[in-house]
Amino acid sequence: MLNGVVRTLALLVLALQLSGCGINNIPTYDEQVKSAWAQVENQYQRRADLIPNLVETVKGFAAQEKETLTAVTEARSRVGGLQATPDLINNPEALQQYEQAQAQLGSALQRLMVVVERYPDLKSNQNFLSLQSQLEGTENRIAVARRDYIGAVQTYNTEIRTYPGRFWHWIMYSDMAVRETYEATSSGAEQAPQVSF
Repeated sequence: MLNGVVRTLALLVLALQLSGCGINNIPTYDEQVKSAWAQVENQYQRRADLIPNLVETVKGFAAQEKETLTAVTEARSRVGGLQATPDLINNPEALQQYEQAQAQLGSALQRLMVVVERYPDLKSNQNFLSLQSQLEGTENRIAVARRDYIGAVQTYNTEIRTYPGRFWHWIMYSDMAVRETYEATSSGAEQAPQVSF
């Protein structure tokens, strides 16, 4: 009976020591990566939900800019046609395709904002201003969500590449691969846009 108690205590002490040495970091960080990516998708969905309202509002005031509105609608359709599955972050090609579609949508939305600058009567429409503000806020939220995703991937990748995480990865989590981080998909994205009046 004493041996059983000693064994139980020894196993308890061993379990406590293992839990404090980073053995759980890799799955924890993996879940943070998944959660951060879900937030990116959440913000993309929010944007996709706003765009039809924005387009309908602008259509009433800017029929002459049909080409821009068509580009926004088509870009949104391409984004909607891609399936954002949980496995998306594990497939670099699909992730890149998804991000390219999002970049095309962002580009079309930038052109739409130029329409606003060209036609002051659009600015006076309170509904449009409200939707424009929400859209700008969504774009900021997307940027924050991407930043958080990049940070989560960095933490996860660092953990499985450094000691003691590398050891635990080799022993227990070898099926968990290095994650690809977010990369800008549109050419020239690293350059700030020129603003001239």
